Amino acid sequence: MNITRTHLYILISSVALCTVLIIQVNWLVETAKIKEALFNEKANIVLARTSDALAADTATCQKLEAGVGQEEIHKIDSLFKYYMKFYDFTIQYSFEVMEKKTVAKSEAYAFNPQPNEPACFQLNLEDVVSRNGWELKLILPEKKQYIYEEMGPLFVTSILLLLIVLFLFWKTLLSLNRQKKLSEHTNDFLNNMTHEFKTPISNIALAGKFMLKEEITHQQEKVRHYSEIILEENEKLRLQVEQVLSLAALERDEIPIHKTEVDLHQIINDAIKNLKIQLEHKQGTIHIQFDAKNSRLKGDKTHLTHVICNLIDNAIKYSESSPVIHIDTINQDHHLIITITDQGIGIEKEFQKKVFDKYFRVPTGNVHNVQGFGLGLAYIKKIIELHKGTIALESEKGKGTKFIINFPANES
Repeated sequence: MNITRTHLYILISSVALCTVLIIQVNWLVETAKIKEALFNEKANIVLARTSDALAADTATCQKLEAGVGQEEIHKIDSLFKYYMKFYDFTIQYSFEVMEKKTVAKSEAYAFNPQPNEPACFQLNLEDVVSRNGWELKLILPEKKQYIYEEMGPLFVTSILLLLIVLFLFWKTLLSLNRQKKLSEHTNDFLNNMTHEFKTPISNIALAGKFMLKEEITHQQEKVRHYSEIILEENEKLRLQVEQVLSLAALERDEIPIHKTEVDLHQIINDAIKNLKIQLEHKQGTIHIQFDAKNSRLKGDKTHLTHVICNLIDNAIKYSESSPVIHIDTINQDHHLIITITDQGIGIEKEFQKKVFDKYFRVPTGNVHNVQGFGLGLAYIKKIIELHKGTIALESEKGKGTKFIINFPANES
């Protein structure tokens, strides 16, 4: 899938999701309108049924002709209660019986209007009293709250579903982006692996052909030179094969660790010996300062050697001129701290958090001969964590890089 098609799918999905959101919001608004219409209809029915009940009560009608007293107020209130309950209309209410400017209010449900105006429903009482101008007014102050409560489950469910859809869409985009980056890293890995394997194999084959020539076989210096090339390239090839074989274990998080008591100072010295040819080839120097009194810890000697070798190898590879490397050790609060500092090309700040990710390789600028799989630092971080340690880096573009490794020291 190419980038254009991916972006098209994301655009179509985004438009579709926005459309769904708009439809959902519109549906909620329309539902609120329907709920309000049902509320008004129910209030008018309660008011009408109360008026009809009053009209059917001859005794109450005769008393209303003379005026509205407490007995009539109680009678009307009881009718409202009955029909509110009958129509399942549970809401606070008050009412007024009005004749022109004279107003009789219900005492039990008296209501003082708040700044948000209450819902009022009025009905003419022409069928109840013979005189004109009498009205029965039903006041419902909590109309909005009632509608909100009615819509509560629908509203909460809708919002919850919308948030779930948005979350899943976001996770899908992240997953798609990760898969795209993984695909790019995998292609880079395969290309780098092909180059890394072809180069030493070609050099070994070429050196072997030269050694088979008759005029070369009698020249001991040239035979020795080509033999060193073969051994050097064979060692490079072996290290590359080990890195590829460790990839599967790194992916499964199943790197086998066999811990014994080891001396980290000895491991550092062994790593320097392993990289002696590369260091001499670039005319580099390593300055060692072992200030740690206790350099022993429980660890896997092979993996720890690979860790130090990889860090020194990176310091050599990423130096444009003759590498100058400093390796220091100190003890601090029952910990063994190792720092490996170079004066190489450094790492830009934007890449420093990514250098320990699998397959990630920092752009090297003018250093075009640096190859690798992008596994070295991911492997280093994993091995150090399996030894209950930590690794951090400090770097500045063009001024070098410092790796700081912190291990719990083995208490004597």
